[in-house]
Amino acid sequence: MIQVKKFTFNPFQENTYLLYDETKAAVVIDPGCLELHEQAQLRDFVQANSLKVEALINTHCHIDHVLGNKFIKETYNVALQIPPKEVAILALAERSAIMYGMLGYEHTTHDELLAESGTFSFGNSELEILFVPGHAPGHLAFYAKEEGFCINGDVLFRQSIGRTDLPGGDHDTLLRSIREVMFALPDNTLVYTGHGPETTIGYEKANNPFCAIMA
Repeated sequence: MIQVKKFTFNPFQENTYLLYDETKAAVVIDPGCLELHEQAQLRDFVQANSLKVEALINTHCHIDHVLGNKFIKETYNVALQIPPKEVAILALAERSAIMYGMLGYEHTTHDELLAESGTFSFGNSELEILFVPGHAPGHLAFYAKEEGFCINGDVLFRQSIGRTDLPGGDHDTLLRSIREVMFALPDNTLVYTGHGPETTIGYEKANNPFCAIMA
């Protein structure tokens, strides 16, 4: 059974996720930990729960979601895995960090490319990979069917959606990803978002002003 620990880091209030199961195997998704105290918060949780971080994933590579990539890679000796269509976005991270005044950012390149479909496994657990572009060109989400949750990055928020005015963004593509992929999940699916509180698919179908499905 997968457990989910959420951390909220950096000035963008980005949600970083640590997933782990009964084997103590763990995966870090979208590490936004830039400051030393943020890095210590994640590291202390890993140590306190005797976890073994085995993987590092970016749902997409906008600066707020990659600030802690180098820290996680070097602390736990793991490969950075990113979506294939996010390579060019990650290459912009250093420039973005300067633009936003995040001078402590240390860049690192990807080591492996994720598939855009299929599954991702760690410990005794499995996540279904969902291709959901629009906010970013290669954006992926990770669905845990047995546990009934989805780590969806910046695709769907509580009564909102991801912005599409950044490089590679496209509003119509994002809406299509939400309606054809995210809204195909069961209504009771818990959606862990890249910013802000969790939501559910059913709630967003009924209440999201950008993409609600009208009865």
